[in-house]
Formats: sequence, C-alpha cells, structure tokens
Amino acid sequence: MSVGAFALVGGMLFDGNAFRGGPVSIVVRHGVIEEISSTPPENVPVTDLGEDACLLPGLIDTHMHLAFDASLDPVKSAREATDSELYESMRRAARKAVYAGVTTIRDLGDREYLSLDLRDELAKDVLSGPEILAAGPPITTPGGHCFFLGGETSPDAESLISAVRERHARGCSVIKVMASGGNMTPGSLPFESQFSSQLLKVVVDEAHRLGLPVAAHAHGVQSIEDAIASGVDSIEHASFVGEQGSDPQPRLMEAMAARNVAVSATLGFDPAGMAAMFKVMSPEQKVQLEAVRAAQEAALRGLFEHGVKVTIGSDAGIAPLKPHDVLPHGLVEMTRYGWSASEVLTAATRDAAELCGVAGRKGELLVGADADILVVRGNPSVDLQRLLDIRAVFRVGQRVR
Repeated sequence: MSVGAFALVGGMLFDGNAFRGGPVSIVVRHGVIEEISSTPPENVPVTDLGEDACLLPGLIDTHMHLAFDASLDPVKSAREATDSELYESMRRAARKAVYAGVTTIRDLGDREYLSLDLRDELAKDVLSGPEILAAGPPITTPGGHCFFLGGETSPDAESLISAVRERHARGCSVIKVMASGGNMTPGSLPFESQFSSQLLKVVVDEAHRLGLPVAAHAHGVQSIEDAIASGVDSIEHASFVGEQGSDPQPRLMEAMAARNVAVSATLGFDPAGMAAMFKVMSPEQKVQLEAVRAAQEAALRGLFEHGVKVTIGSDAGIAPLKPHDVLPHGLVEMTRYGWSASEVLTAATRDAAELCGVAGRKGELLVGADADILVVRGNPSVDLQRLLDIRAVFRVGQRVR
C-alpha cells in the first residue's frame, strides 16, 4: 500500500447506487479512493468511525447562489456590497455548505464572476468549501430576472452567442439562462417567458458546441415547453406556474422523460429560518409562499409519476429559510413526493454528478473517484434525517469536520 494512504472504517456504506452492510473500509491516497473492501489493510493508519457510521458520497447541490446571503433581502445585500464584501460573504456561505456535507455545488448566478475566483481559491484550500461549478452571471433580458447580477443580454442571436462565448472563455462550467421571470425581481413575473424557443436554441447550440451544458430557469408553462424544445440539459424549478396558479402539464413531463431533460427541483426549507420568516411576512407574502409550495408539490408528484430524472437544487441563499447548508432538508422533503430514501440519495449524489458533468469523479464511492465522503450516524437509506447527524466530512481526502 502506498505511503500516505489511510483507511476509513464504518459499519455500512451507500456508494451512490445502493446500500450495503458492513463492516466497510475505504482506503484513500492523495485525495482519491484507492480501495473499498470489508477490512482495512494492515499497513495504513485507520480511522474507525464506529459500527453505526454510514459512509456515503459527499452531497451535490445542483442549484445554489453563494452571492445571496440568505437574509430577508438578499437582493439588496448583493447589490449594495462591494466586491470584497460580497466575496467574503460567499466564502462564509461555501464554508457552511461543506460543513453540512455538501462537497460539490453548481453556483447558478453570481456577480462579476466572483464564484470563479472563489472556485480557484477553494481548489487550493479544500477545507474551506466545496468544489464549485460556476455559471457566472445568468443570461437574462435587459431588466429581466436577476438583471442586477450583470448578465443583461439583448434578445438577439448575436448578443446571446457573445454571452455564451464570454462565459466559456472565462472558464464557467455551465451556462445559466433565464427562460422565464422570477419572484425576486420587481417587474419580473414567473409565468412570463423572457426568451423565445428559437433564441434559447441559439444559447443551447453555442454552449453545446463549446462543450458546456445549459441550465434554464423556467417557472412558467410556456418557458418550460420552450426550454425542452431548445434542448437544454436541465430545467431549474419547473414549477409549471400560469397566471391562475399551478398548472402541471403531463405532456411536458413526458417530453422531459423522453428527451432525458433533467429537473433540478427546488427543495429544502430550514425550520428555524422558516419560523423567522413567518414572523415578519405579511399575510399576502405567506399566501404567496404557500402557493409556491403547492405548485412545487403538484409538479414533483407529476415528475415522479412520469419518470423524469430529478436532482435537488436547494436555491440556497435566496431567503432565511434557504441557508447554504439546507440541502439535507431537501432530501428529506423529496421522499414526500414518491421517491424512496435510496432513490433520493442517488439523486443527490450519482445523478447530480452526471448532470453536472463530474460523473466518475464525484457522486459515487468507487475506486478512482475523489474522496469526497460524508459520514453520518445510522442508516440514511432508511431514515434520511440521519443526514443531519454528521460524524465527519472529507473533501478530497482531507477532513473538514
């Protein structure tokens, strides 16, 4: 066995695909999984995490915003902060995420491409945060949803191609486009489309030519239909809202399944944050929040029934009920809509890695993969609340907690 290797020993393991009983041993060398067996080798240091310890891949949040601070007014905070202030806030958010066992994130909207700088910093200082797969400022229409992040783009082919090329040149991992409006931007409505299907296809074709996936923010029914037709890789939120409320469309869910378009479902609410928000929300805001949750529930039950691939994107940062460590709550929530605990774990590990383009390296415990390992007490494939009882977190073989 190589010098510098060590072994983690626990009572059970979820490898991203299935659960198996133990004992189990994972040997790590230079941040990579070298061996998985039932007994550790005799010539390496061993960390025995206990018979009740379950080892599983670090979780992957497919939709997060490090630039939003999970305050009551994250938009104001992001707009008024200097670059250095915002960067420091993003650092804190990243640390909070990895401490909760979230070892990889897709940041789907920042300001001034700050997430790329933080990505590079955390690649050298893995104890301070997860691996970041960044989109940079989301592509949006002038004055459109999240325009204040700096991604305003004229709705014409030439401008959109230029926007995609800029993100590719800067080193972004994914293209984020606002196919519909959203709730956080005054004057922007979730059920209204921002780009036609033809213009979305321009974005998709150029991104795919450059080897980048496309994540489309789409709440409204028409924007979801246009995103599917354009060939996007994932639809963010997919809440199927219309002017009169939730309007799930089975035909569109069938199209998603047939075309292998994934949904990054917005799940997870922090109980303490929810209670704090309810104390200050107006009656109208409470009604709006309940309407959003009802739309989400209706959509998710339909997505499950139609076999659409769903990952979990917490949308962390957008409100106090969405802190940057909220993802485990989202996994618990997903079981309410039809998925088993094991299916949810796969969605937040292996399937999320495939969507994010890091399969084989992230999302599974297998030889050759990064040693991003979450260790919890008890069996989360039976009770996902176990994800909140963390014994240890490792990022590329280094212990975070």
